[in-house]
Amino acid sequence: MELRHLRYFVAVADHLSFSRAAKHLHLAQQSLSQQIGALERDLGVRLFDRDTRGTRLTEAGRVFLPEARAVLARADAAAVVAQRAARGEIGRLDLAFLTSTANYMLPPVVKALRERLPGLELTTHNVQIDELVAGLRGGRFDAAFTRPPLVADLATRTLATEPVCAVLPAGHRLAARAELRLADLAEDDWVLSPRASWPPWHDKYDRDFTAAGFTPRVVQRATGVANLLGLVAAGVGVTRLALSADSVRRTGVVFVPLAGDQTETVVAWMPTSDGPVQRNLLSVTDDLAATAELTRWG
Repeated sequence: MELRHLRYFVAVADHLSFSRAAKHLHLAQQSLSQQIGALERDLGVRLFDRDTRGTRLTEAGRVFLPEARAVLARADAAAVVAQRAARGEIGRLDLAFLTSTANYMLPPVVKALRERLPGLELTTHNVQIDELVAGLRGGRFDAAFTRPPLVADLATRTLATEPVCAVLPAGHRLAARAELRLADLAEDDWVLSPRASWPPWHDKYDRDFTAAGFTPRVVQRATGVANLLGLVAAGVGVTRLALSADSVRRTGVVFVPLAGDQTETVVAWMPTSDGPVQRNLLSVTDDLAATAELTRWG
């Protein structure tokens, strides 16, 4: 028994006429009769009675009809699911957000994905940079929203660019300035993340501080933007963060842009991940990057 046999049977049952069903199916009537006969032999029952009064379903045919319709409906549904999966409209998407970007990047990204691809099962994770990179490499995350520098084996696209700021305690001598140079903070105590948290970032920090003519006096280290901001608010020292970090804490600290200093937020993924869901994600983020949505949330 094949699906086509069920379709032929349902067509004859709907029309109660072999000739009309054959015309509907674009088959020769003789061929349709042969196919129905083959189905009846496979089942071992007669499905139709045919006489001078026309074509009628037998009792077996009457009971078989809703079952045949259900099988065909499931087959059609399966085909639709396969086609939607091939277009990347359904499936699973695990996204990682760097802790310092989640506050302003997660809302517009998730909103856009739910609007454009409502059939996706979406899971989000708020993680530190080392876990984010390991998760991409290990296949735990399909894509991540983070900041460079990263590592060479990850592909990235830039989504937003924003100022980098000196973050000062409220009441700091330079808090009222409209802009600062990194060198203006050479005499201050600093709070930074641990060097081991992500060496590529700290290599860049070292180059920036060297270019500014000093080595920062780091009095305390902390993991995570919220902890760094808390230490600044407590007057322990100053730090340096992207402007969007002001959405994490707005009291006890002042953000002052550093002249000529900017940072990017990127979507990152493994180049080997090239399925239809991945391509749809990149299409959505490309469209999002062309709007003001990302900066509006920052």
